[in-house]
Amino acid sequence: MVQTNDEGFFQIESSGSFPWLFISMPEGYEGKFYHSMKEELNFPLEKEKQEDHFFFIHASDIHIDSANLPRMVHFRKMAEELKPAFIIITGDLVRDALRVDEKIASAYYEMYVGEIEKFSMPVYSGVGNHEIFGIERDKSLVSQKHPLYGKGMYRHFLGPNYYSFNYGGLHFISIDGVDYQNLYYFGGVDSLQLDWLEKDLSLVNESKGIITFNHIPFVSPGFSFQNFDSHLFYGPVLLKQKGKLEHRHIVYNYEEVKKRIGDRPFPLALSGHYHAVQEGSIFTYPTTFAQTSAISGPDSFPFQGHIVKSGFSLYEVKEGKIVGSEFIPLNLP
Repeated sequence: MVQTNDEGFFQIESSGSFPWLFISMPEGYEGKFYHSMKEELNFPLEKEKQEDHFFFIHASDIHIDSANLPRMVHFRKMAEELKPAFIIITGDLVRDALRVDEKIASAYYEMYVGEIEKFSMPVYSGVGNHEIFGIERDKSLVSQKHPLYGKGMYRHFLGPNYYSFNYGGLHFISIDGVDYQNLYYFGGVDSLQLDWLEKDLSLVNESKGIITFNHIPFVSPGFSFQNFDSHLFYGPVLLKQKGKLEHRHIVYNYEEVKKRIGDRPFPLALSGHYHAVQEGSIFTYPTTFAQTSAISGPDSFPFQGHIVKSGFSLYEVKEGKIVGSEFIPLNLP
């Protein structure tokens, strides 16, 4: 990571292993934040008026396919009426790329990209476990040598699998909290990304609030309702990481992420994965860990004596502070 000089020029070395070069979008500007790697590259940005009082939407788990397409269309119509500054979608964008071949997975990705291009406001996507192409090889029959294997397909269609941007006095960080070993994904942030995160934050004013968004959560009250039995089709719930049994559906090394964030204001950590809106907080700890529901169907379902609704969350920000939030059901049976 490098910083531009006063004239906006930069020079950076590349190993060639990563297909994209990307910037952290500065406050008050808009434009495409990533481009294919090449010897000479420019990032043309346009000034954008950003209010210090704005709203943004957090959605998740679109699982787009022909069955869920009407729900995505309905979500877009609702979003256009609400007029948020931007939308964050925290993974599981496509029906599934884990267990299918390239033709099926690519068709889902193409459908998703086609739909988000129809929104009038920016849509910031994040990687979920269902975007990881072919890793359940006993079902997908995809070779590990396939050029799009793993996260290659996500990068091909949607660019960097982690990045950051600035808006309205806040620094937003898309964290890739999905890793995998052999046939199974698990919640974790790799060392390369942790190094990037540390460098990214070194260029951010320490008084600026941080909002993270990722698919697999850092903290999730909902998983406390469930047992740890392995599933014949979906695999184990627990996997060993660094010699310890860890829950696959929680980011096992969140403390490493928090270490990079340090004592900066960190009001909100957004995630999805569970398909049920919920919040977790610890007394005296300043962060709210918020998971939103799924856009995908069903529209509602019973869980532990409660009714879970499909929908999304709307946040209100004023002068760099989160001042309000609400869950909005999709209500599309």
